[in-house]
Amino acid sequence: MEIDQQFVAGPRQSSAPHAEAGRAVDAQLRRAVVLVGHGGVPRDYPRERLMQLRGLEARRRATGAPPSPEEVALETELRHWPRTPANDPYQAGLKSLAAHLRPQLEPARLVLAYNEFCAPTVAEAVRALAAEGVTDIVAVPSMLTPGGVHAEIEIPEIIDELRVEFPHLSVRYAWPFAGEHLAAFFVDHLRQFERR
Repeated sequence: MEIDQQFVAGPRQSSAPHAEAGRAVDAQLRRAVVLVGHGGVPRDYPRERLMQLRGLEARRRATGAPPSPEEVALETELRHWPRTPANDPYQAGLKSLAAHLRPQLEPARLVLAYNEFCAPTVAEAVRALAAEGVTDIVAVPSMLTPGGVHAEIEIPEIIDELRVEFPHLSVRYAWPFAGEHLAAFFVDHLRQFERR
């Protein structure tokens, strides 16, 4: 699985003269943030294939069976469908958020992942980071409010599975957002729209 290199901080070389400073830099380079978006269906993805996928998912949930090969193939096709800002404005928006967020997180690396409809998945992103030597990973959803099944159930379940798969990694989930921080964000944002 290849990570979108546009949102990955490249390798940095430490010029620190002391070994301790070098270790501190190395530790920072092994840190990463996975920004998890919901994901969107591309506008040009065939609707009949989407309905077929949703039907297979519903059948699987109702029976408790594992995903069928047909469901897996359709989900893979959907997640890897070619994306542009025109056919997937959601992904373009998440990439824009990442572009603003990335410089504020450096030297930690920032990668994108999606809960559904788009690649990479959270598990794929974490596996790729682990393969690259990252040892400290924090996943944070772009979904802000509590109550949603993705942020409160699905993503934490994936994180728990990844902790079992990678016991040597520190994998944390930065959720939920503090209500007072969200309120302050919204108040600050709303002030930009006050009549003067």
